[in-house]
Amino acid sequence: MSHILNDLYIAAGVVFLFGAAIFVHEFGHFWVALKRGLVVEEFAIGFGPKIFSWKRHGVEYSLRWIPAGGFVKLPQMITSTAIEGASNQEKASAAAPDSDKILAADANERESKKEEAPIPPASALSKILVAVAGPTMNVIFAFALATVIYIVGLPVAVNPPFIGYVDPKTPEGKMGIHEGDRIVAIDGKPVKSWDEISHTTILALTNVFQVTIVRGGSSNVYALMAEPSTVVGMGVKTLNLAPKDHLVVGQTMKGSAAAAANLKADDEIVSFAGATVSSREELTKLIQACGGKKTPLVIQREHKRLALEVTPAWDSSAKMYLLGVIYGQGRDFYEIEHPTPWAQVRDVWEQLYGTITALIHSHDSGVKASDLSGPVGIASMLAVWVNTDYRLALHFLVLLNINLAILNMLPIPVLDGGHVVMAILERIRRRPLEVRLMEYTTTVFAVLLISFMLYVTFFDIRRIPLIHGLFNRKTQIEQPADPATQPAP
Repeated sequence: MSHILNDLYIAAGVVFLFGAAIFVHEFGHFWVALKRGLVVEEFAIGFGPKIFSWKRHGVEYSLRWIPAGGFVKLPQMITSTAIEGASNQEKASAAAPDSDKILAADANERESKKEEAPIPPASALSKILVAVAGPTMNVIFAFALATVIYIVGLPVAVNPPFIGYVDPKTPEGKMGIHEGDRIVAIDGKPVKSWDEISHTTILALTNVFQVTIVRGGSSNVYALMAEPSTVVGMGVKTLNLAPKDHLVVGQTMKGSAAAAANLKADDEIVSFAGATVSSREELTKLIQACGGKKTPLVIQREHKRLALEVTPAWDSSAKMYLLGVIYGQGRDFYEIEHPTPWAQVRDVWEQLYGTITALIHSHDSGVKASDLSGPVGIASMLAVWVNTDYRLALHFLVLLNINLAILNMLPIPVLDGGHVVMAILERIRRRPLEVRLMEYTTTVFAVLLISFMLYVTFFDIRRIPLIHGLFNRKTQIEQPADPATQPAP
């Protein structure tokens, strides 16, 4: 029952937070359009067929099945019928000759018709203000969320870049890199976590890095090559080094050597045969070296270390000795920090700028359009953060809103930036652009946008098993100590 309630909580959180980002964007368009005296026909959240709708003061409000955005239908601004459908004025034009336009007073009572009054054109300034209002609201919302995070604190992953098991036969092993070494910089830029290492290598416009590694009191710089990841649905490049991880038991097989040794779920394997274990590969090699002999095994169970003995069993199908363990996900450790709102937004901007640069220089970086996330990927990651901690979900929403604001201002027809460009051209020409041309251009780009969303969604679906694994990771958030409870120096 608790599992079902947790799933409902996650689903409700994703719908509310994702919908909030869309709502504030569309509300910006809606509010400024009303203030500038424009005619508003519809305010919609989502695309496609309607789930339900209602009308108030001549404006139709609707919720639609495809939760990939929303729109405000403004007949005085050129929009896309591919996404929003035809306006009431266009429907009336299609139903009657231009000389005798007729508007139904009520959609359910076709009998009562009256002649439609022409809608006056909106000024170029009004169009620009309405277009810019949506992204502006996203930026304001992002700063508001960042302020909340600054007050309540942000959990930051504590994942020091200590290197795990290194196979001596690999190029890295032959260079002299060992388990326990720590990466402190890449290409001269300091790094404090594996997350920073991954981000740096993925977006870099090269696959060769000068990596500074510290062992004891000395440091060395190695020229290491990054290779494409073998993870399903991901083609980004990573260093051929694994983090020093905690090997946690997820489940022991019935009748296995692990069950006989009294291993239990959530036990953390510390050492095997006297050797510290930091990865599955290392443990596998140690098991094969010991064969079927009774071997000492040290585990950590609920903050206590226990010494056990285990006798690995030969598996004829796998042709190797096994413990009979299904490994679980590790534990993520977080500490609370209080980054300023400006620092949070600046970090988001740097991530977005780096991603766009890597995408433009795809040949050098290896980042492709298929590595981007669409609505499915965004909703999935939002679900992970809702399940982990609400503050991480709010932080992800800051990133989402800044992304929406910047991407919507690209000068592409059907996006807000495209409306701004067309309004500026209209102002320069001192007369409206050709309606047919604008409608055709906007619809073409709308179809291209929808096609691109379907393309990235295909790869989002392939990555779902990878994202699903994040749900099983346990988290431990360390709250900062209260200074009042600390002893005086």
